[in-house]
Amino acid sequence: MSRLTLSLACGDYEITRALADGQVRPDGIHLHVLTSDKERIFRLDRRSECDVAEFNVVQYLRARERGEPLTAIPVFPHRRFRHGSIFVNTASGIRTVADLEGRAVGIGGYEPAAAVWIRGILQDEHGLNLDKVDWQDVFGTFGRLPDGQDAPLLPTDSAARHRIDDLLTSGGVSATVSAYNPPSFLAGDPAVARLFPDFPRVEREYYARTGVFPVMHVVTIRQEVVDRHPWVPASLTAAFTAARRSAMERLRNPRTLPLAFVQDVWREQDELMGRDPWQYGLTPANVRAMELIVRYAREQGITTGDPSVASLFTPVDAEPSGETTII
Repeated sequence: MSRLTLSLACGDYEITRALADGQVRPDGIHLHVLTSDKERIFRLDRRSECDVAEFNVVQYLRARERGEPLTAIPVFPHRRFRHGSIFVNTASGIRTVADLEGRAVGIGGYEPAAAVWIRGILQDEHGLNLDKVDWQDVFGTFGRLPDGQDAPLLPTDSAARHRIDDLLTSGGVSATVSAYNPPSFLAGDPAVARLFPDFPRVEREYYARTGVFPVMHVVTIRQEVVDRHPWVPASLTAAFTAARRSAMERLRNPRTLPLAFVQDVWREQDELMGRDPWQYGLTPANVRAMELIVRYAREQGITTGDPSVASLFTPVDAEPSGETTII
């Protein structure tokens, strides 16, 4: 019996690479995998072009609220702590989170998950009144758009990143929230610094206190595919799980990564987050993270509903062993 051919748009991550190179094959499915960033983002913004797609979690919430025909499996290929993504102009006098009130803060789009998480964490954990910050969307996508429209995904081209960077270094904005390190910061420009200079410590403390590993992206499936082939979500979840487990096992070999202290890094992560913080499924920790992003999106005016986390995902086993083929 022939395998069902599906297209998958997904980032080139270690935990998904075995799917892209064919080492992991979902049972009954042949995947045509697209990982090029520019092409992937273009097609993600036109979701009907891909059967399965890694998708910004906030835009997924928007899509579901509008009734778009897609669902998701509880697979989270991109997660990241974001305290290190807030940069300030050193001449602005901003030293603490409270200093952001009354200031212009540049953002590259109001809806990207990174920006939503940062604002929510600054509100919940540091008492920032978001309404007292002058959020300047330098790409003109501030706030919710008319029904049926989505804010564009965060631009990834070099020119776009330099535009927001120029505003920061010139004082056009006092701070920026960005998923990318500003070019000026990478070049060592003293005009730019992180709001949290010791951000790794702050992020570890955040996790130790909350148990939340922020979800940036989910994996979506066109509803038509699920309706025609109800077994597909379980097969894909098993395959993503197998690919992740394979990567985690391989990367624990100290010879794999060219890092002098890689074993110390693994030990520190294990002690804080357990052996596999990237675990899929609707585990208590994953539900907590999703509940937060649902609330943040609603409170920030991006969505209006309050869906349960379970309703956002098609039911599958939390961590299935599946019939996935690993070659």
